[in-house]
Amino acid sequence: MAAPMSNVEEIRNRVILGEFGVRNVHTTDYPGNYPGYDDTWNQKKFEQNFRIDIMQMDESTLEFDMVGIDAAIANAFRRILLAEVPTMAVEKVFIYNNTSIVQDEILAHRLGLIPIKADPRLFEYRNAGDEEEGTEIDTIQLQLKIKCTRNPRATKDSSDPSELYLNHMVYSRDMKWVPIGNQADVFADANIGPVHGDILLAQLRPGQELDIVMHCVKGIGKDHAKFSPVATASYRLLPEITLLEPVEGEKAERLKRCFSPGVIGVEDCGGKQVAKVVNSRMDTCSREVLRHDDLKNLVKLGRVRDHFIFSVESTGILAPEVLVSEAIKVLMSKCQRFLTELDSAEME
Repeated sequence: MAAPMSNVEEIRNRVILGEFGVRNVHTTDYPGNYPGYDDTWNQKKFEQNFRIDIMQMDESTLEFDMVGIDAAIANAFRRILLAEVPTMAVEKVFIYNNTSIVQDEILAHRLGLIPIKADPRLFEYRNAGDEEEGTEIDTIQLQLKIKCTRNPRATKDSSDPSELYLNHMVYSRDMKWVPIGNQADVFADANIGPVHGDILLAQLRPGQELDIVMHCVKGIGKDHAKFSPVATASYRLLPEITLLEPVEGEKAERLKRCFSPGVIGVEDCGGKQVAKVVNSRMDTCSREVLRHDDLKNLVKLGRVRDHFIFSVESTGILAPEVLVSEAIKVLMSKCQRFLTELDSAEME
């Protein structure tokens, strides 16, 4: 017996949050799954339905909606953002002098995790196993040279290290760029160096010093997390809350408290306090309302299956909108490579 058309629409397009489970979590919109329902993929239909809406953007974060796409593609996009968009990071650390209490290995690891402000699109990858010194097209050289001394102007009865010592706190801003070859001219306006200057690397005491040279190379997060360009890249499905019956009075107030602030509002209608859905997007889908026996049957909780809310937070190396653009290019190149492989397989 064929399922009613309205039922099919819900199964295909909505994930339903129930009291004891989540329904419709699997993709069902493939040809022949529902009698009398045409689910054949159509490019023209896809182009009409697919869209990207920018919701919020600043220098470090970007929130946008990706609508009309399958979860597999959305997740591939997220994984590319995390692991396949290249950046520059410290790869080799040459420690000529380290008399601090921080071991060489720990210090080198800390330096490797410092985000480096340099556009990776302007550099080439180094060849695997290349032991030669880096060149201006594939390497950035940084130097950290600092020594702690006593402050001759400190008062005798002072116990504050900030007043007693000079250079006792080593920060990422002490890492200085040393141009290689013609880099001084090519990247004159690039301001290459750590993204954040206030990252604490070590603490020194009088007589202790650091003399370190670092080589930064181009890499991707799949090889090491230090190359990942995002602090976080995540997505969630758009929540959808439907009131099945009017909810009034004290119930309306309780219903409002069951959801995140701003999701449910209470308005005066003819002297009665009536609940209404204000902004489903802000809901965290806690399902708190299902704990109330007199409310759980008045509300339908769901999520729109093909509406993804993406949140991208950059480490500061590249702007978030640039990261999204670069991730799309990587995804396109993967698709093109796949099509090329198919063509070559058919020819064979």
